[in-house]
Amino acid sequence: MAALRALALLLWVAAAYPVLFRARPVQALAVNWGTRALHPLPGDITVRLLRDNGFDRVKLFEADTKALQALGHSGIQVMLGLPNDLLAPVAASVNAAEQWVIQNVSTYVSKYGVDIRYVAVGNEPFLKAYKGKFEATTLPAVQNVQAALVKAGLARQVHVTVPLNADVYESLDGRPSSGDFRPDISGLMLSLVRFLLDNGGVLTINIYPFLSLYADPNFPVDYAFFPAPGAPPSQASVQDGNVLYTNVFDANYDTLIAALEKHGLGAIPVIVGEIGWPTDGDKNANAANAQRFNQGLFDRIIAGKGTPRRPRMPDVYVFALLDEDNKSVDPGNFERHWGVFNYDGSPKYPLRLANGRPIVPAKGVRYLSRQWCVLRPDASPADPAIAGAVGYACEYSDCTSLGAGSSCGGLDARANVSYAFNQFFQAANQQKAACNFNNLSVITTTDPSQGTCRFEIMIDTGRHELTGKSPSAAASNHLVVSSWTALLLTMASPLLAHALINTLAAS
Repeated sequence: MAALRALALLLWVAAAYPVLFRARPVQALAVNWGTRALHPLPGDITVRLLRDNGFDRVKLFEADTKALQALGHSGIQVMLGLPNDLLAPVAASVNAAEQWVIQNVSTYVSKYGVDIRYVAVGNEPFLKAYKGKFEATTLPAVQNVQAALVKAGLARQVHVTVPLNADVYESLDGRPSSGDFRPDISGLMLSLVRFLLDNGGVLTINIYPFLSLYADPNFPVDYAFFPAPGAPPSQASVQDGNVLYTNVFDANYDTLIAALEKHGLGAIPVIVGEIGWPTDGDKNANAANAQRFNQGLFDRIIAGKGTPRRPRMPDVYVFALLDEDNKSVDPGNFERHWGVFNYDGSPKYPLRLANGRPIVPAKGVRYLSRQWCVLRPDASPADPAIAGAVGYACEYSDCTSLGAGSSCGGLDARANVSYAFNQFFQAANQQKAACNFNNLSVITTTDPSQGTCRFEIMIDTGRHELTGKSPSAAASNHLVVSSWTALLLTMASPLLAHALINTLAAS
């Protein structure tokens, strides 16, 4: 019964927060490439990282110009997202859909040689937390995008899908065979799936076993992971007729398949659009758990082993390739730490690919100077100005690793302040004025990292080995730095703004 409650919980947690039935080639992997980073890994280096590690398919959440250009002629297939904020205008106008397809699909296919295979219309638009905001616009947007692809002559190559959260279906008794769509959107789901099926589209579902542990400390931990080969089934396993479900992924996926079959829609291909495990920002988010989960997932993908209802593994887009320090943390601090790789493309933990081959780091990455911003040795962490300075630093940089149970959660008061100051300093491209917190900080060349807590040095986005630093690239990087400086001047305290003005005047 604990496992039945576990499956029901996973489905509840999700509410709060070409041919796919054949086995994939043994080295073929798919991954999400998020681009919400203050210092993104350059596109050409990221594409090489993908290829070096056997990722032949990638999902982008939006039409990021640099990412798409880098993917041109790479041999990597692309699922391209149309964000939720565009659903309404695209749903309201076929012309808007046509213009979006021309600008973001046709252009990159014809001009840059990007192998776009799917357009993902919206991202989890039926999530309960949205309270129906996108329910009226999603299907019309899908229909208009499909019509636009037909008009552009791309409908045979590019197919439409909708990435959905697992909260669109449920099982009242916890058994996958009892799966059905959520009553409030059942009719909408049936219409959407029928349209996708009739037009060569696919259904995409996001599954997150991690959220079960995040929401309930009593969740049966073993059930969230794939069982090790030869290991006895967890006591949390779910018996469903003559089928024993030994992990959340299989049970959750098959709950959807049962719902589809119940309504005569079992022929629709179902992609797993997001699945993974974060490494920071929560007590359950660490490298050990992430390695355990993702190694089990990679093993299943490489072996082509599916679920009881779909024995051959579908396309599974691992979430995610890289950490993103500029993502929203509304779901939790872990949101910025889903990457299999760190922000700079270095592996967080060992993973075995096909034939036992290890994952490899990004090549050609260059960094800003080897320096950090820390609390002055003669300053006291108890200084009344500290709280405001730290609050400001963390408002405009990423301090999610400082939480309880996180990688930097064990720092003392002095190191805690230094970490916050350094994050802001690095986010601001190490501008000297960004290490001027009411005279409480100082720049050091001694690495202050300690234990599991890494004091980062950001990527130099203007200098790396795989792409020459052309005048246009240099100008682009200067524009990014200038934009960041302007942002600091707009939002900074008067003292910091004054310091930045003086720095810019002297440069």
